[in-house]
Amino acid sequence: MSPLTYPIGKEFKPVPAYRTYLYTTFLICLVVLILPWLIPTVVFTPRVVGLGLAIPTVAVIIFVAWWIPLYCESITYRLTQTEITWERGVWFRQTGIVPYNRITNVDISQGPLMRFFSFSSLRVQTAGYSGQARSEIVLTGIADPKDLQETIMGFVRKSGPVATEGEPERAAEFGAVVEELRAIRNLLEAGQRR
Repeated sequence: MSPLTYPIGKEFKPVPAYRTYLYTTFLICLVVLILPWLIPTVVFTPRVVGLGLAIPTVAVIIFVAWWIPLYCESITYRLTQTEITWERGVWFRQTGIVPYNRITNVDISQGPLMRFFSFSSLRVQTAGYSGQARSEIVLTGIADPKDLQETIMGFVRKSGPVATEGEPERAAEFGAVVEELRAIRNLLEAGQRR
């Protein structure tokens, strides 16, 4: 584990190859999904129909090519002593905080194209989402995924799970919720007996 790779409190971004990966994925989608119908439409339909489809399609292609670097620049991750924070989004900013004491698992995923560009993604699952297929956060464009995984899991091991924190306020809140649920159950059972 190298503490210099992911310094605590400092922002880090996806590797530059992530941008190339997005452009390559976009190009593959363009060649496989758009050009097979766009070219015959422009060539074999009346000019008005062909241009009516080609102009908006080309505009979308230019827009996506312009948007990719902006999106890549908007992504930031930060490790602190207690949590992982992330931000992303060009027009609609998304931010999130994932406390280490809620993390249950950190998986590394790498598809063939990611392998070609030498980076991976880390899927961080928490107690709230561990039973579902989705992750709480996906850290994309990570060059040293095992190093980051070990860094995060080191903090997870130090922080311990939420249930063992021993905070009396949380225990009292949990007890109050359980009592309220019991009262609701009793009311429902009493209503069924009538």
